[in-house]
Amino acid sequence: MSDILTKYETSINGLTASEVQKRQTKYGLNHIEEKKPTPLIILFLSQFADILIALLIIAAIASFAIGDIIDAGVILLAVLLNVIMGFIQEYRSMRAVESLKGLITKTAIVKRDNEINEINAEELTIGDIVILEEGLKVPADLELIETKRLSCDESNLTGESEAVKKEANDTLYMDSNILSGNAVGVVKAIGMQTEIGKIAGIVQEEDEETPLAKRVGRLGKILSAIAIVVCIAIFILELLKGIPIVETFMTAVSLAVAAIPEGLPAVLTLTLALGMNEMAKSKAIVKRLLSVETLGSCTVICSDKTGTLTENKMTVVESFYTNEDKTHLIGKLCNNAVISHNEIIGDQTDGAILRYCKGHDCDLERVDEIPLDSNRKMMTTIHRLDNGNNIVLSKGAPEIILDKCKYIDDDGNIEMLEAETKEMILEKVGEMSGHELRVIGFAYKIRDESEDETDLTFTGLLGLMDPPKKDAKKAVSDCINAGIDVVMITGDHEKTACAIARELGILTNGKIITGAELEELSEEEYLKIAKDIQVYARVKPAQKMRIVEALKKLDNIVAMTGDGVNDAPALKKASIGVAMGDGTDVAKEASDMILQNNDFTTIVKAVEGGRKIYDNIKRFVKYQVSTNVGAILTIVGTSLLNLPLPFNPAQLLWLNIVMDGPPAQMLGIEGAERDIMQRPPETGDILTKNTLLQILFLGLVMAIGTIAVFSWKIYGGADTKNAMTVAFTLFVVYQLLNAFNGRANSEKSSKFLYLGIIISFLLQLLILYIPQLQIIFRTTPIGIMDWIVIALVASTILIAQKIMDKVMK
Repeated sequence: MSDILTKYETSINGLTASEVQKRQTKYGLNHIEEKKPTPLIILFLSQFADILIALLIIAAIASFAIGDIIDAGVILLAVLLNVIMGFIQEYRSMRAVESLKGLITKTAIVKRDNEINEINAEELTIGDIVILEEGLKVPADLELIETKRLSCDESNLTGESEAVKKEANDTLYMDSNILSGNAVGVVKAIGMQTEIGKIAGIVQEEDEETPLAKRVGRLGKILSAIAIVVCIAIFILELLKGIPIVETFMTAVSLAVAAIPEGLPAVLTLTLALGMNEMAKSKAIVKRLLSVETLGSCTVICSDKTGTLTENKMTVVESFYTNEDKTHLIGKLCNNAVISHNEIIGDQTDGAILRYCKGHDCDLERVDEIPLDSNRKMMTTIHRLDNGNNIVLSKGAPEIILDKCKYIDDDGNIEMLEAETKEMILEKVGEMSGHELRVIGFAYKIRDESEDETDLTFTGLLGLMDPPKKDAKKAVSDCINAGIDVVMITGDHEKTACAIARELGILTNGKIITGAELEELSEEEYLKIAKDIQVYARVKPAQKMRIVEALKKLDNIVAMTGDGVNDAPALKKASIGVAMGDGTDVAKEASDMILQNNDFTTIVKAVEGGRKIYDNIKRFVKYQVSTNVGAILTIVGTSLLNLPLPFNPAQLLWLNIVMDGPPAQMLGIEGAERDIMQRPPETGDILTKNTLLQILFLGLVMAIGTIAVFSWKIYGGADTKNAMTVAFTLFVVYQLLNAFNGRANSEKSSKFLYLGIIISFLLQLLILYIPQLQIIFRTTPIGIMDWIVIALVASTILIAQKIMDKVMK
């Protein structure tokens, strides 16, 4: 005690009033600081500083410039939708710090100037003497100087629900609940220097961009650069041909609309939103829109063991009795757990034993208890018998229990515990431990004098384990087949961790490392072996942050699970943080996804869902960009060949907004590919080299076909309006058939794609044959011969895709 008091320059009588004031000036108050919040209007306006939003606004301006108010309105609606979604996401992330602030205890009992008073917890300072008792919350980080049978609940910080025994010299953390006993401690850290405060500092840091946000950003920059270059080139070419500047400008801005797939953000938002809704049905709540896809790119899943891979239900699976009834009596009475509505309240091991012994009812008055602690490794309760004697009931580590035993109860016959018998029981303990069971020994004594833990009578052993979830092994196998590494992180013993990891197929030929071993490794040493580590045992929640950082440095996209306040930094740092449904509010706020059922299988389903969404994003991006490239090449080609432009501004808008709309959106909800979980994660750009080659080839096919038919009509004597109508319709049919090229190879292929194509085709017929629409789009009716030519030429897009598929194999 004296060492601790000296360390913090205080005394058992507490700090003086003048010293308190001095230290408060030096260390500040005991509260969680937060960055000055961004004003909501600034937060809202900042959403416009985004490349995709900029592209949408440019498209809206272009539409206004040619007088198309309706299309401009639709585009601006998409802008508003994206801005509102982004605003909501950022606003929700700001609430994480508020959740932390809500955890801080409001009052504290302190001893100052040798007087005990209740004060505002904010006034606590380093060196204050704090008094704690059952039912109170810990108001700051404390170093204990006195304890009496103290146990606390640190689950808010660690996520572990078991009661933690504390003794003198141990540390109590802010916001822990005192479950039993009492204590006196010295304040060692306040405010932002406490464990919760340090976490608050990390939670307030800016979110990293998701992989999809980075990819879409790169795509947007490329497309906008192409659009600018092409528009300038066409503007110059048309001017050189002597076309009036106003008409040239109208063509250029129309081409800008054609060059920029302004439907992309809207379809992207819809696809991600539908994905979020689908995942929610599978008990995976995704909070951030772009995080839906991040799951699909995941290369490593770092998962808790207890409750995620295992049932979180300690279960008695093996027993060894010399007296079964007496063992069950001890298990029933030497126990502090309660079972309510089939749920265990209290220590999970106690609850498992209580559940196992539930058929052995008894009601003996408890007169005393010697609680479990880390040194004794046993628990003892003393009960009053009907004859007035007391019975001493003990359970604990089998080696410790056996050392305390002098006798053995052989079904009611009390005999001396001989050395050979003791050796046989220890061999049984070794055998059960070899099965990676947690072994508990049981003993008792009836005495009317001594009530200590000596000369006990042995009755039996129970072996417990937290069994793996029934679907967890298949889920792990699915991950491995999908090229995703699964890493198990647990606070459990190394042997237990190894057994579960081997059974689940996580631990194969990789390494296992303990938290203590990890602590001793330098950053360089750790990075050399991090990729080979499959199991982390005896890990503290704070070490998860280091694990995430190391794996990300090795270019991994990391999913990390957690449930305690102490997990929040790792959840925020991970590429995708996964909080448990029964975890703390802070963990949920810091995470990207919440598992309502705490099940690893749900993570794997979410990964599959993320991959499906990413496939669909690539599908409609490829479709939309190939259409844009086809339109650009067609216009550039006709301009270079000194032909009239085949599309007018209204037709270009129709091509890009209406015709891209339904088919692109339907491609965004295609079913999952058959091999979706038999291929490695995709971590590259949306438009890969192969995809870009396909886009260019398909765009070229559309351009050549359209220019050829347009030239045929012009040189065949058709008037320009008719030639433009045929070329325009051909390009529309090209797009509709090209949508078929994007279909998924799926067992559950969406039928909505057919609906989208039919709707688009019917709309095209309307503008060809309804007089009022003919005026707007400057079209004329076309005959059967034109339709035959259109059908034959447009079908080349399907042939072109087949050729590319073979070439790219």
